[in-house]
Amino acid sequence: MRVTSTTVNYLNSGLILLAAAIAYLLPFELFLFSYAVLGPLHYLTEISWLQKRQYFSPGKHDGTFLILIGVLIFLGASFKDLIGPFVPSFIALAFLLALVMVIVRRPVYKAFSIALILLFLVLFSQARWYIVFFSIFLTTIIHVFVFTAAFMLYGALKERSRSGYLSLGLLLAVALSFFLFVPEGNVFELSKYVQEAFLSAFPVLNIELSRLLPVQELSTVNDLFFSTSGLVVMRFIAFAYTYHYLNWFSKTSIIKWHEVSKKYATGIFFVWLIAVGLYAYDYEVGLTALYFLSMLHVLLEFPLNQVSFIGIGKEIGARLGFKKTPVKA
Repeated sequence: MRVTSTTVNYLNSGLILLAAAIAYLLPFELFLFSYAVLGPLHYLTEISWLQKRQYFSPGKHDGTFLILIGVLIFLGASFKDLIGPFVPSFIALAFLLALVMVIVRRPVYKAFSIALILLFLVLFSQARWYIVFFSIFLTTIIHVFVFTAAFMLYGALKERSRSGYLSLGLLLAVALSFFLFVPEGNVFELSKYVQEAFLSAFPVLNIELSRLLPVQELSTVNDLFFSTSGLVVMRFIAFAYTYHYLNWFSKTSIIKWHEVSKKYATGIFFVWLIAVGLYAYDYEVGLTALYFLSMLHVLLEFPLNQVSFIGIGKEIGARLGFKKTPVKA
């Protein structure tokens, strides 16, 4: 039976509702589960898929540069006093370099573009917005929510698909609903394990998001776990991460990321089992062991992100040009 993109779009609509329902009831637990179980399998399979497609960049060695930047970021996390302050700039460099890789062809223009990027890094590296955007938001909530929504929009535009627009509209509506529908006194008890696992690495994202979203700013651990605002922010994050992973797995028959040799697939499976085992043994140990892999898959996806945004611009431009195309279901 051939699975069509329309079928996948309707499946994704169902997955959006499923992820939203669980995120509403068990936001912290869902996030920790998705990050530890679905996350590693997503990293491994997406990196393999991107590598087979030359990371969606025309240069044969472009992926190597992004991997090297990933190594620098890993070293920055390992030697925080020595290299740590440069991590936001490493991430910014990877993101902007990916844009140059995708749109600039001539070596002289590439050199000029890279010089501009370096100037940008020097001028803004100490600005708070720069540090927060590149070291916190870009590799987390922007990666899992904004880029996922962009992929969905690009696909819907390319295929003129009503079901694609429906799925995207549902994603945005559900995300908004977390902030509009907030019953009073809806605070749950959390186990000590959940609190300790979450505090091992994640609170900074919740705190920084609370400063941007229409909720009361989170400033203490009690705010994070035991306030209505803390639950609202966590529900959104848990939903965004969970659906990001589910969206990837739902597209298997379309993008065919599973088409690898049995030997390679077996290797991915065993590495995934080890990763899940590390998280089960100690969540912080799992985070440390999987940090490089999680960051690497974000960096290697940057060229594809740039391709998607360029594609969205072209498709919208075609609409403005009144280009007539058939509409799918």
